[in-house]
This record gives sequence, C-alpha cells and structure tokens, in this order.
Amino acid sequence: MIRVESLDQEGRGVAHADGKVIFISGALPGELVTYTPYQKKPKYELAQVQQVVRPAATRTTPRCRHFGMCGGCSMQHLDARAQVAAKQRVLEDNLSHIGKVCPDQMLPAIYGEAWGYRDRARFSARYVPKKGGALIGFREKRSSHVTDMTTCEVVPPRISALLLPLRELVNGLSIPDRVPQIELAIGNDVDALVVRNLQQFNADDERLLREFADRHRVQFFLQPQGPESATPFYPAHDGVLYYSLPEFAITIGFSPTEFTQVNSGVNAVLVRRTLALLAPQPGERIADMFCGIGNFTLPIARSGARVIGIEGSRSLVARAQANAGLNQLTAQAEFLKADLFRIDRAGLAQLGHFDRMLIDPPRDGAVELIKALAEDAPRRIVYVSCNPATLARDAGVLVQTRGYALSAAGVINMFPHTSHVESIAVFDKVG
Repeated sequence: MIRVESLDQEGRGVAHADGKVIFISGALPGELVTYTPYQKKPKYELAQVQQVVRPAATRTTPRCRHFGMCGGCSMQHLDARAQVAAKQRVLEDNLSHIGKVCPDQMLPAIYGEAWGYRDRARFSARYVPKKGGALIGFREKRSSHVTDMTTCEVVPPRISALLLPLRELVNGLSIPDRVPQIELAIGNDVDALVVRNLQQFNADDERLLREFADRHRVQFFLQPQGPESATPFYPAHDGVLYYSLPEFAITIGFSPTEFTQVNSGVNAVLVRRTLALLAPQPGERIADMFCGIGNFTLPIARSGARVIGIEGSRSLVARAQANAGLNQLTAQAEFLKADLFRIDRAGLAQLGHFDRMLIDPPRDGAVELIKALAEDAPRRIVYVSCNPATLARDAGVLVQTRGYALSAAGVINMFPHTSHVESIAVFDKVG
C-alpha cells in the first residue's frame, strides 16, 4: 500500500517507494492505494491502480462504461473542478521549473461543458472477426487495439448513438478490413463523417453509405489517401462546413480534415478572452502568427485593426482568405504564407512593424519566432498554447532575453477528462 502525493502531467498519481518514483494510472493525490506495475526502470515504475483503500474527496464515479480501457479519457475519476485545478498546477509548475518565470496574475480558468463537448473526433476502425466484426472507437490505453466501444460520453449524444450503427455499416461493406478510420467534424448544420477507405467502394457499398446518411442525417466524405484527398460523397455538398462566433458576427468555413478546435463552446470563450487581452485598437497593425483558417484573425479584424495572418500551409492561407471574403473583411485582414519555425530576424523584419502580436503555435511552440523579435517588437504579445512545456520555454526567452514581463497566464480546459493542458499568457514590453 502506498500514499499518492500528487498528479503528473499525464494525470497519473505520483508516489515514492524504495527510492523510486511510482506513476500510478487511476490514482489521485491523498489516496492510499495498492498498485500493479507494468513497466519497471531503475529510477521509476509505471503502474496501474489495483485497489483504492482510502479514496480522495475529489474522486468521482466515471460516467463512461469504457473508462479505464479506452485511451480517450484519463481523468473521469477526478471531479471536473479538480481537473481544472490540477491543470493550473501543471501550467504553474512548467512556467516555474522550465521557464524560470512567474506570472504577475493568474487568470480565471476557461472551461465549459464537461460532457458531449467534442465536435471533432478521430475514431479508429478495425475489423476483428473474433470479436464479431468491426470495432469503432478510440484506441485502448497503452495499446494499438481499438476499444470495444458502444457509447462515448464526450461526443454529442446523437454521435454516440451512431457507434453501433457504424459497426453494422462497416460489417456490411465489401471491404470491412480496408476502413481504418472514421473522422467526425461537426459544423453549424452538418454532422460530417470522413471515411478513410484504402480501396474503392463498389456500387453496393455506396448504396449502404447513402442509406446510412439518409437514415442518420449525416454527410459522408471519402478519404482514399491523405487528409487533403477527403471529398464529399453524399448528400451533395460543396465540401465546406461552417462554425460561428456570434459575438463577433463571424462565420468560418472549413473542410472536415482542416484543423479546428474540438470544443466549439470553449473556443468561443477563448476567442473572447484572447481579444480582451490583446485589446486591438482601430488603426493598429496586428500580427496573428500560426493563424490557421482565421479563428482569431477575423475577430481581430472586426475590431477595426489591420491584421496580418501568417500560416505555413498554403491551403490554410487560401481558406483564411476565403473566410475573410465571406465576412467582408478583406480590407482589414491579409494572409501570408511563411514558415514560422524557420523565420529569422531579417524575415520577420520584412513583415513590418506590429503594434501587438498573437501567437497560437502547434505543440512545438514558437521559439524561433520569439528569437527573431527585434527592438521594435510588439508592445504586447498574447500567446495561446497547447503545450505548457513549450510555452514555458518560450516564456523564459521572452522574459530573460527579449525584455518582456509575463503579465498574466491561465488554463483553458479545452479537453475535459483528459490530461491535455491548453493555456493563454500575456507578455508586455518592459519600459
């Protein structure tokens, strides 16, 4: 029996025994547990909780019947409010230990609905005759196997209800073993399912897909190769889905395989918070780095500022330009292609002076961009992060070498019941 001391960044309980650190999946701080190791190393062990002898006050009953087996969620056994607090500690620890910085202010956490929140999901599909045919779901924990899922609590109920019908659909196809993935993308008025098909469907397969789409009111796309190959199949559709940011009178188009936030409710709050912190003013010149399809760029443009969105993908730049036209903001928003992972001081200088800057990078962060900032750098930078470790690293560079103060930081619970930590930070030029 062992006492759990804290949670790590993966949502595992942390304890110590015989000079080793023990990481225990399913255990919570303050609990007395027994555990079963599944990987032993000289300085640490990875383990699974076996019995909770004395539970923590924050422990709750997981809603999903597949929790513990499915790899989609790791924290359903922890109260939702405690999950947010744990993620804030992860952010604070990363800023302190990696970046050697401390924010002047901790922002209130951004959070929303804890269940049925996912508008995006990538379900694996596998044909397993020994288990009765097709399985549709997330991967099992620490395994490439597909969880034998019948429901999913983090997607909308109408989508959860499709898991069993989708099994029946795949079982009825002529190539059930050549459909490895079904991706979900929800728009304002379309539930899109992107079927990854490694071989072409025959006429009977196509009939089954059309009947399924009519019965369950979904839009099928087929993806024979990479994400860019996804095209509408049935019903007739132009291939563009839409989501709205009503507070800014913005509508954003996207294809179902282009990046959008999985949690549209939290995204709307995040955009509002980001714009409030960035505080763009009419006439200012603003940079939106790693702008994607314009999720932040267009609300900034709506403020009256002149905004330049920079993105490394030519197709995303084209989509962002189309979205600017859709919202009649082409005079306020310009989009350019540039590799921000390789940008240097000369390349950044060519873009001109910016009064303020928004940075929203992938998990690798934006260290080269930050190193490229010169003396005339923006007086305020708002940094939206999906990786607290790279945010902390970049914060250290901004504070210690670029003359910024870390004015504020806070967490965004974009993925309830997972250990994934998104965050936002504000940097202000000193002097």
